[in-house]
Amino acid sequence: MQRIVSICPSNTEILHALGLSDQIVGVDNYSDWPHSIRHLPRLGPDLDIDIEKLQNLQPDWVLASLSVPGMEKNIDGLEKAGIPYLVLYPGGIEDIPQDIIKVGKRAGIEETAKKVADAFNQQLNEIITRIPRDRSTPRLYWEWWPKPVFTPGKDNWLTDVSAIVGGVNIFGDEEGQTVQTDWTNVATRQPDYTLVAWTGVPIERVKKHVILKRPEWQGLPFAQDETIHILEEGWYCRPSQRILTGIRHLAHLLYPDHFSSADPQQPLL
Repeated sequence: MQRIVSICPSNTEILHALGLSDQIVGVDNYSDWPHSIRHLPRLGPDLDIDIEKLQNLQPDWVLASLSVPGMEKNIDGLEKAGIPYLVLYPGGIEDIPQDIIKVGKRAGIEETAKKVADAFNQQLNEIITRIPRDRSTPRLYWEWWPKPVFTPGKDNWLTDVSAIVGGVNIFGDEEGQTVQTDWTNVATRQPDYTLVAWTGVPIERVKKHVILKRPEWQGLPFAQDETIHILEEGWYCRPSQRILTGIRHLAHLLYPDHFSSADPQQPLL
């Protein structure tokens, strides 16, 4: 049995997909899925891991990430402590199955990982084939954070997700994974829908009525009760297999006549 530490929620989820949950000995504070890992030692927020506490767990290796700006600090800490690690840096959605294979290879279960990656691609393709292509292209505004406003850019998996469901990310023309903007700029881009998934914030803490009161958005089509969707951040902000559930849920919101709602208790992978 290996002793593995995960210091990013999406990495913890990938380890679970590979059947390695029982080999995880510590996680970051935000790892909350699956429920079976919630008893594990917590090592601090994913942007500020306690390297000394991590080292005391005596891991064989650490699964790290650069999926959020600022995580470089963790990598520097692991280097200085001489702790073996594998770092993931996903961009587009095609990187998720590739990361699954990378992790499987490091864990010595490459063939299993290839099967999981193939299943990911198969599930994704099944959704794609069911997306209606005879309708107008929905323009999507994704909100990762409200003040300052952060939204995914050209190189982010949510730009790919937008295209998969037949839509377009209104900031998909901006370079990089993350774009800082403001509510006025959002309005000038004339989205059809506002998709709110605040990173690290539970869905029940995001209040639609507060978003509806934004002065810059009053009376605009994308800022109505029926066009603002508060989303489960774990389905969209984390580059793991759970994004398949997020894609299925978004397809349901856009095309309820083609897709039933996603079941959070039965992940697609």
